[in-house]
Amino acid sequence: MSDLFQILNTPDFQSKDSLKRQLQQLGIVAGDHLMVHSSLKSMGWIAGGAQAVVEALMEVITPEGTLVMPSQSADNSDPVYWMAPPIPENWHQPTREQMPAYDPDLTNMRGMGKIPECLHRHPATIRSPHPTHSFIAWGRLAAEWMAEQPLEDSFGPASPLGKMMAHQVKILLIGTGFDSCTALHYAEFLQPERTTSPQGAAMYVNGERQWATYDCVDMDSDRFPEIAKDFPGTITEGVLGQAETQLTEMRPLVEFAIDWLQRNPAPQEQQEQKN
Repeated sequence: MSDLFQILNTPDFQSKDSLKRQLQQLGIVAGDHLMVHSSLKSMGWIAGGAQAVVEALMEVITPEGTLVMPSQSADNSDPVYWMAPPIPENWHQPTREQMPAYDPDLTNMRGMGKIPECLHRHPATIRSPHPTHSFIAWGRLAAEWMAEQPLEDSFGPASPLGKMMAHQVKILLIGTGFDSCTALHYAEFLQPERTTSPQGAAMYVNGERQWATYDCVDMDSDRFPEIAKDFPGTITEGVLGQAETQLTEMRPLVEFAIDWLQRNPAPQEQQEQKN
């Protein structure tokens, strides 16, 4: 979307100060622990762009709170699964051999958006160690939550999500739907009948670059909007910039999702149960 189109579709001037007022109207307060999923282009033209959004979030929750965003690097995964776009099959093994190892400071995010990319550049931001499913965090509990993320438990109990489940965390969707809600992957990782697929990533093992292989839980974020639709708890709708927002408590939503997925197995799982 061009800057001119953004300007023409933004009726009033927007800045960090106007965003801070809107965040407070949404119910975001000092000391909040907040996981954010965002689409900058949905917010309209803002003086300062992504930087204004990040600073507004930080200044409203203050350093006593914690700001978390997904920072996944899907490029660092087994190319056999790449579909958008795929690469030639004869490039698969050279990619496994030569893909740079995951570096929390250097590795590129894919599909996360400009706001997480901006937060990543902040000197106080900490990125978790998973080579594909990392998170970034700033604030009081950032170091504690980002300290570890096991290779095969990227969204499970030992992951940053598992640590966040022990605290009161709010999820804020800015111009995105619940199909972007990474926290719901925790519910998938807790399913007793979960399935896995072989995966790989370039990472440092004992200081040396290696292509590490592991079993990754099969995930399906397309079902997340159904979970949110059935969720009996509170999802507060609002506006930030020009974007529609949704705000909810993480723990009640995820606990509901754990039970919902058990009661509503995916079609393939239903067929396997019949057999």
